[in-house]
Amino acid sequence: MSSDESPSSAAVADTPRRRRGYRRQPSNYFLLKAQGEPLIWLTGGALFIALAMIFGLIGYIVIQGGSTFWPAPIQALKLAAGGVFVGELQATDTSDAAATRWRFQGSNQLNGGRMDKWVRGNDLLSAEALSPAALAAFPPAVREPFPRDAVVVERLSDGKLIGILAAFVPAEGPSITDPALALAEFEKWHRESQQQQASRLKQKQDEEENAAILVRVFSRTNEGVEIRVPLPEIVRLVTPNQLGWFGKLGVYASRWWEFVSSSPREANLAGGVFPCIWGTVAMTLFMSILVTPFGVLAALYLREYAQPGLIVSMIRIAINNLAGVPSIVFGAFGLFFFCTWLGGGIDRLFYPAAVAEGQAVFGKGGLLWASLTMSLLTLPVVIVATEEALAAVPNSMREGSYACGASKWQTIRRIVLPRALPGIMTGLILAMARGAGEVAPLMLVGVVKQAPDLPLDWNFPFLHLERSFMHLSYHVFNVGFLSPNSAAAMPLVMTSTLLLIAIITILNVTAIWLRNYLRRKYQSSQF
Repeated sequence: MSSDESPSSAAVADTPRRRRGYRRQPSNYFLLKAQGEPLIWLTGGALFIALAMIFGLIGYIVIQGGSTFWPAPIQALKLAAGGVFVGELQATDTSDAAATRWRFQGSNQLNGGRMDKWVRGNDLLSAEALSPAALAAFPPAVREPFPRDAVVVERLSDGKLIGILAAFVPAEGPSITDPALALAEFEKWHRESQQQQASRLKQKQDEEENAAILVRVFSRTNEGVEIRVPLPEIVRLVTPNQLGWFGKLGVYASRWWEFVSSSPREANLAGGVFPCIWGTVAMTLFMSILVTPFGVLAALYLREYAQPGLIVSMIRIAINNLAGVPSIVFGAFGLFFFCTWLGGGIDRLFYPAAVAEGQAVFGKGGLLWASLTMSLLTLPVVIVATEEALAAVPNSMREGSYACGASKWQTIRRIVLPRALPGIMTGLILAMARGAGEVAPLMLVGVVKQAPDLPLDWNFPFLHLERSFMHLSYHVFNVGFLSPNSAAAMPLVMTSTLLLIAIITILNVTAIWLRNYLRRKYQSSQF
């Protein structure tokens, strides 16, 4: 081939690509990597997993806690070994494919206490009143209808009684043994008692102290024992197997109202949690009132007045480290400093007679010391959030204020603080969320297991900050882990947890609304 001839296409094709300066085009993977798409999927997936865990936990608490007070059907189980067991279906265990089992909550025939029992399908002769899904696991020969006369008697003492209504015993006259007439007579008495005034109701209860109902309860070893329940001891009598949907809804609402408006009884396993609600809200509000001024003033000094240097940096590091200190350490500090040293000094100075008798007024746990301890616990959160909010205010606003002749304090009060208020409210929201859910410090500085009387008095002083109080977080811990029967108390634990989440949510939503209002008010005022 001559020198003036151009190379053929075949020769060009045979030439190595690296000799022709050919650059390989990147694959789709490298294009995606260059555009950040894998990182988008990674971060989005992490966010989805986090949200799924959060909403899964909240959904589980809502379902479990919200269904506690719904009237469950009464089960009448005839055991193959002899005897009958009557109770409410609580849980189903299908882990063993060979033998499905059910957990029932019944009542002890002697004192009406709780008695949980796991029952297997092959242990029964019949399974009355089971749900259709549960009945499917039993042979057709043992599927029987609901016992319509089954009742749940909620009492002031001795817990819940589950059995078959036997008779209504009036104060005078013969007993009414027909279940329908006995139930109607009881409902008539209960309706009339609710319409009476408080004094008249007490007199009516004294007059009818002999009136009662008879409930036949069953256990694994007998065919039925009749228990006499005085009418004044009955809080509520429910016939779940006779109620329709609206009837069950009425019982559900009635139980919820009792739960949020009455005091606890039966070692916190019955009754309501109103003292716990009051104590939780009061402690959280007092804590917010105490921590906000100290946190804002400390952040103002660090951001607006203090000169940057080694000491200021060390203070900021110390504040950040305080946010990670275990809460029990703050509880121990509050016990020894507030309760023992400060409270004991107040008692020796102002209450020498009580000290001489060995009694403590302020030298013990109380609402005041608990609020101060929780203020110390949440103080780093407020300081850090306030500093960030102050730093977000543009310096041009400060310089414009100085140019108009305003002093530094006037600039802070009229320019900086109003525009930093939304950020300060964010710190307060975080502090309230943490303080309302703590348990360990409160166990040392004022929270008790049982305090049905609120620290209030119609005489002066109206509010007794030195008194102990109840708290929902400690109530959950006490019922769930210190109860004699933790499995039976678990529904109440879920309900109390749901109520605690609802209270924290209401407090936070109120603070968020106030923060948004302040943001709308000041966001248009810009230089």
